[in-house]
Amino acid sequence: MKAVGWPWWTFDSGAAVGALFARGFALISLCAWLSLGAQVQVLIGSRGLLPLGEFMRAVQAEPGVSIFQLPTIFWWLHGDTALTVGVVLGAALSIAALAGFRPRLCFAVSTALYLSFAVVGRDFLSFQWDNLLLESGLLAVLLPTRAPSPTVHFLFRLLLFKLYFESGVAKWQSPIDDWRDGSAMTIYYQTAPLPTWLAFYAHHLPIWWHHFESRATLVLELVVPFAIFGPRRARLAAAILFTGFQIANAATANYGFFCYLAAALSLFLLDDADLERARARLGPLVPAALARIADRWRSALAWATPSAGGGAARAGAGQPGSGRAARWHPWLGRAGASLFIAVSLIGGLYNFTEPGRLLTLAGPIFELNEHFRLVNSYHLFAAVTRERIEPELQTLAEGAPVGHPENGRDDDGPWTAQDLWHKAGDPRRAPDFVAPHQPRVDFQLWFYGLGFRRREPAYVSALVGRMCEDPAAVQSLFRNPLPSHPSAVRIVYWQYDFATPAERRATGAWWRRARVAESRAIPCREPIL
Repeated sequence: MKAVGWPWWTFDSGAAVGALFARGFALISLCAWLSLGAQVQVLIGSRGLLPLGEFMRAVQAEPGVSIFQLPTIFWWLHGDTALTVGVVLGAALSIAALAGFRPRLCFAVSTALYLSFAVVGRDFLSFQWDNLLLESGLLAVLLPTRAPSPTVHFLFRLLLFKLYFESGVAKWQSPIDDWRDGSAMTIYYQTAPLPTWLAFYAHHLPIWWHHFESRATLVLELVVPFAIFGPRRARLAAAILFTGFQIANAATANYGFFCYLAAALSLFLLDDADLERARARLGPLVPAALARIADRWRSALAWATPSAGGGAARAGAGQPGSGRAARWHPWLGRAGASLFIAVSLIGGLYNFTEPGRLLTLAGPIFELNEHFRLVNSYHLFAAVTRERIEPELQTLAEGAPVGHPENGRDDDGPWTAQDLWHKAGDPRRAPDFVAPHQPRVDFQLWFYGLGFRRREPAYVSALVGRMCEDPAAVQSLFRNPLPSHPSAVRIVYWQYDFATPAERRATGAWWRRARVAESRAIPCREPIL
């Protein structure tokens, strides 16, 4: 069915594109919920690093703080059981949407629930891809999967445009000018938060290639996004470039569900006819067994393809004069789209320009939106970190003397390094693939390494405290069993660089590292029983 009417940028994307995205988004949401569920207790549980109960009691004790400043269901329920039930419900809603049961309702509840976790997760759920999931969820609530919806499809394209173009503007404005001078990608692969082993090989590509990558990224993010609103061939080229870019990102670094969600958004650059052509061309290449599975899957998706009669009925329902809802619905859609565009513009101007008088007047809208995180700005890798500092947590054997802080290097013998699952750690251990799961403590410690000379954040202090007093509460973060009664804990800071190919062949090491500093030894009290 050809999408026509207002607005003029329909591009013939309709029910098939909407249905495919809805399925993909449901699967990505399920991954996000399962990833969160695997670590929610160690993050914000009662024995976690940033306990939810303590946070909510402190918030509720503050005068004037309301649910509009902290939009979460955990105002009323903030025990460990509530966290577990919330994650299970979110995963169940994603599965229901994946199965085709009331997907828009499922997305509405799931998005509200994820927002509840995001605002109380603080440091651990403050990533831009958490915001992207929320914003995509908001639009998915509005997305029909049985009929064309030009307005909603346009908003998804606008979201895709924001994601790339704003990130490109941020790179162009880099305070160290690393993207424009071509140096950004010479260092990116070894300083990315959680690189994969393929990043090692990408890092050792020729310098001229890295300079090309840096400047090509600027073109991809500052020029190509305008093709999103262009003719079909321009959009197809943009879709191929964006998807290839995210495949490269996913191959060389672990960014949780981000790369998959960004790639899924590119579906809105396709027409329904493009999906049909792809199915017809790929069909003969698929083995018979897979073809049967695909046939069953297409049958399960039958709800997403409007029948001739049903499509006509639905089209008729949207024609002028078919009832009060028909008269009001187009205007509500346009008003909602206008509001989305206005808030996006305000957010972009706040983040990338100096606020003037007009923006100051729009401040309340900006602040309210900051609380709800439903319409966002994006500035991925505005500047590439120039060095990789990894904090390594170490425990002192029970009964060993703690000594004095000045004796750090002399006391190395009794100290045992406690490697997290996905940090660099042992130089001989290959960087791993873990996405779409995002190990949020491992990831967040990368940020801590960037500014370790400043005061340590609350979750780092809590992690050291748990290792001393309640090791079982944080055992899931570490590769090896933690000592049940350590005498002390400290943090040693290492600078990591990828080994050279010759060093890799000779020693088997992926990294080389040099000691930068160490914290004082923190004596442990009796552990919690």
